[in-house]
Amino acid sequence: MDELKENALDYHGRKGKPGKVEVVPTKPCHTAEELSLAYTPGVAKPVLEIAERAEDAYKYTAKGNLVAVISNGSAILGLGNRGALASKPVMEGKGVLFKRFADIDVFDIELDESDPKKIIEAVKMMEPTFGGVNLEDIKSPECFEIEQTLKEICDIPIFHDDQHGTAIICTAGIMNAAEIVGKSLDSMKVVFNGAGAAGISCARMFLAAGVKRENLMHCDINGVLHKGRTDLSREQVEFARETELRTLSEALEGADCLVGLSAADVVSQDMIKAMAKDPIVFAMANPDPEIRPSLAKEARPDVIIATGRSDYPNQINNVLGFPFIFRGALDVRATSISEGMKMAAAKALAALAKEPVPETVKKAYGGEDFSFGPNYIVPKPFDPRVIEWEALAVAKAACEEGLAKEPISDWEAYRKELAARMEKYWD
Repeated sequence: MDELKENALDYHGRKGKPGKVEVVPTKPCHTAEELSLAYTPGVAKPVLEIAERAEDAYKYTAKGNLVAVISNGSAILGLGNRGALASKPVMEGKGVLFKRFADIDVFDIELDESDPKKIIEAVKMMEPTFGGVNLEDIKSPECFEIEQTLKEICDIPIFHDDQHGTAIICTAGIMNAAEIVGKSLDSMKVVFNGAGAAGISCARMFLAAGVKRENLMHCDINGVLHKGRTDLSREQVEFARETELRTLSEALEGADCLVGLSAADVVSQDMIKAMAKDPIVFAMANPDPEIRPSLAKEARPDVIIATGRSDYPNQINNVLGFPFIFRGALDVRATSISEGMKMAAAKALAALAKEPVPETVKKAYGGEDFSFGPNYIVPKPFDPRVIEWEALAVAKAACEEGLAKEPISDWEAYRKELAARMEKYWD
C-alpha cells in the first residue's frame, strides 16, 4: 500500500468535505435587516461610492486582501502538463498556505487555455476583482511572456511564484551558505542545472546578489547552454556562454555551488567529488532531488546541501516567500512586486536565520534544535517571526521605491499589527 497516497487522498476529500477551501462570510446575515444591508437595497450604497471613486473598492470590498491563484496546469510541480483541472488541488493548496501563513484570502482559478495571449486577456479582465495575482504552474517559456505583459498592463502586483518564489528563498540560502563556508558571492563559480522558469529566475537573482556572470554556467537536459546551440529560448540565450564545456559533469569541475532545478538522480557522487572545497549544493528537484543528501555527504563530508523536501535539512520552500511577499505588497497597496522588493525579502530571510530560534519553532518540528550553520541556512516555515521580518521588509522596499499607494510610516506599529493579525494561527 502507498501510505502517502492513501493519506493524501483522505486529506483532500475522500473522507469528509471534498477539497481544502471554502468561502466564509465576514459580516452577519441572520436577520431581515442584515439581509437588506448585505444585498439589496443596502448594497447599492457602496456600489455608488465605488463608481464615483474607484479607490473605495479597497474600503468596501475584500479586494485589498484577495489574491487570485491562477494556473493552466501546464507545469504542475514535478508532474508536468496535466491540464487545468488536475492543477486545482495545487491551487487550493496555495490558498490554504496564503491564509495560514499571511491571513490572505484566495480564489483559485484554473484556465483551460494554452495560448499566452488568451491567458493574459483573461487575467487582465479579472483585475477589478483582486488585490494581486499569483501565477502558478505555467510552463516555460510562455510564463515569461504572460507575467511580463501582465506586469506592464495591470496596476496590481503580478507574481509568478515558480520563478520568483524559488529564486528568493534560494538567494537567501546562498547568501548564508557562502558566509558559513567563508566564500564571497563575487568569487564563487556557480553551476545551474535546469533552465526553465525557476532556473532562469534564480540565476538572474544570483547575479543581482553579487555572483559574476563570467562565473555562472547554466545547463539543461541537453548540457551546457553555449553560444553554438540553436535550440535555446530567448531567456536561455541570456545565459549562453562561449565555452568548450558541454556536459554538467564538465561544468561542475572546481565549481563552488550547484543549483539543481531539474530532475531526480541526475547528479552523481563523482560530480560532487569534483567540486571545490566546501561545496554548496541546492538539489531542489521535486519530489526527489538531483542527489540525495546522504549520498552527497558520503561523497563530500564538507558539503552544505539543501533540497525542496521537508524531511531533509535546509528545505528551500516557496511557502517562505509568496504569503509574506503578498502580505507586504497588499498592506501598502503596491502596484507591482519589484526586483528590490524581492531582494528585500531574501535579505530578511537570510538575516532571520541567524537569530536564536524560539521554543515554539522547535516544538513544531518535534523538539529538534536549530541554530545558524550548515544544516540551518534559512528559517523554518512554521517560525511565526517570518511574517514580521519579511512582509515588513517587502512593504518598506515598496515605499522606498515609490510603488506604494498607501505608504506606511510607523514601522514598529506595522510589525506589531502583523504579529497580532497572525496570533490566531499560532495558538
